[in-house]
Amino acid sequence: MPTPPIDRIRNFSVVAHIDHGKSTLSDRLIQFTGGLTAREMSAQVLDSMDIEKERGITIKAQTVRLNYTAKDGLDYVLNLMDTPGHVDFAYEVSRSLAACEGSLLVVDASQGVEAQTLANVYQAIDNNHEIVPVLNKIDLPAAEPERVRQQIEDVIGLDASDAVLCSAKSGIGIEEVLEAIVTRLPAPKGDPNAPLKALLVDAWYDPYLGVVVLVRIFDGTLKAGQRIKMMQHGSTHLIDRVGVFLPKNTPVDQLGPGEIGFFTGQIKEVADAAVGDTITDEKKPTAEPLKGFKDVQSVVFCGLFPVDAADFEDLRAAIGRLRLNDASFTFEMESSAALGFGFRCGFLGLLHLEIIQERLSREFNLDLIATAPSVVYKIGLRDGTEIELHNPADLPDVMQIETISEPWIKATILTPDDYLGGVIKLCQDRRGQQVELSYVGARALVIYELPLNEVVFDFYDRLKSISKGYASFDYELSDYREGDLVKMNILVNSEPVDALSMLVHRGRAEMRGRSMVEKMKELIPPHLFVIPIQAAIGGKIIARETVRALRKDVTSKCYGGDATRKKKLLEKQKAGKKRMRQFGKVEIPQEAFIAALKMDDD
Repeated sequence: MPTPPIDRIRNFSVVAHIDHGKSTLSDRLIQFTGGLTAREMSAQVLDSMDIEKERGITIKAQTVRLNYTAKDGLDYVLNLMDTPGHVDFAYEVSRSLAACEGSLLVVDASQGVEAQTLANVYQAIDNNHEIVPVLNKIDLPAAEPERVRQQIEDVIGLDASDAVLCSAKSGIGIEEVLEAIVTRLPAPKGDPNAPLKALLVDAWYDPYLGVVVLVRIFDGTLKAGQRIKMMQHGSTHLIDRVGVFLPKNTPVDQLGPGEIGFFTGQIKEVADAAVGDTITDEKKPTAEPLKGFKDVQSVVFCGLFPVDAADFEDLRAAIGRLRLNDASFTFEMESSAALGFGFRCGFLGLLHLEIIQERLSREFNLDLIATAPSVVYKIGLRDGTEIELHNPADLPDVMQIETISEPWIKATILTPDDYLGGVIKLCQDRRGQQVELSYVGARALVIYELPLNEVVFDFYDRLKSISKGYASFDYELSDYREGDLVKMNILVNSEPVDALSMLVHRGRAEMRGRSMVEKMKELIPPHLFVIPIQAAIGGKIIARETVRALRKDVTSKCYGGDATRKKKLLEKQKAGKKRMRQFGKVEIPQEAFIAALKMDDD
């Protein structure tokens, strides 16, 4: 396959809010340009994981190369990047944008501009992209293209008078989208004779090929047999094969400037291929590296423990394999008195946590217990040092602590006017501070500052249920602020359960403690002795519930005789229960951990 002339290459990414039809549009473009036969075609072609297909979400940004003969009779090569819409995977979007020159901004013609649409557009503008607005789902009865056009102009400030109208599902306007890509997006620039300069966009592990590296070539050429150097990492590798995705991986002789493709080269671990690194020729290196990407910051942390301690080694192997495919996921070993050995894992957000958990249980058949998701707190000690706290169970002695700071986020919420009251109440309940309230057409745009640990549990779910699914939510980390935080322990049978300890705001501690012990009471099955469940701050008990004992009828086999015989048996049972209580170990089912951590329905 020859290298196409650089002026006929178009690199673009598809950005939009969740569920506005990015992946479906990508499918149609692949189908129209003949990338796959009708037999190979399936819904969400690019979403390769089962979990993506089931939920209808994109987790990994995917790349595909399309060959298109335009109306001017010339052959063009289009490199399409389908990006995730969810806020947790915003880093995927930023990587894809850095590798392209233009973006298709997909907006649902019935829903209009949403929070994530704004966030992604601003990212694209920061990368100096040419943006083509595409109004999708125009065949729906609720579609109002003219209103949405106006909205794009008012809210984003983009000229939408020549926005392309299409329906990805029914295939209307697909050719117009392709023509707009060819005519309105710029061609890449680059010098084939200059030293090799390529951006490492992504890397993942393939069981057959080893580590596959996705690159965008800026200058020079990349071909098999070449020795390359990773500038940030400093390692050198020999390239085995070079290829492109059409969506199937297809080998090519070389990749020239402006092209996006992949290579394999005896790289053992994905960690060696740092995303955002610059790749150059070992013998003839480029003068300065590309600026790369911001490091991915884990926002939410939680402990993952196997239900059966014997599965620990399997869990270690499974987490190691997932790490190969998902560089944004971090982990370290930890042990817990209640749960045994496990891992402390860092995630980009709650959806990311949920997906990793699901993949571990699905792909590797593991039964896991997850501890309460927590965020990173900064603890100022009296001796003037500052430590980061990932796990609330590791909080130092209260006497040593001067201040506890927690991360705050700036949340942008777009909601129809009818639900505004409920949304504001939810934010106020979660200690939010209103920054701005304005109107975008018929919808309210609310900006709130919220503490992240209040958002981390089920804020998103609650927001969706209050607004019947119409509100959209986007956030960015703003800063750390001191807060009046206390550590709350849950004691079961006077033993603290470290998996359930958490840092809470003093004003909400009692309410949280009460709701947690009530939940635990429902979830712990009765044992042969009475189990007290308490919530405590330091030595002060703030809430208590009791699980009653199981009554075994010890007198059932006692035939005849007088009442004293039965009495004796019952006394004996009492004494036995007492003894059991001393040595008694309470079995807490796995569901109890998960359910107890879901926030109260306040």
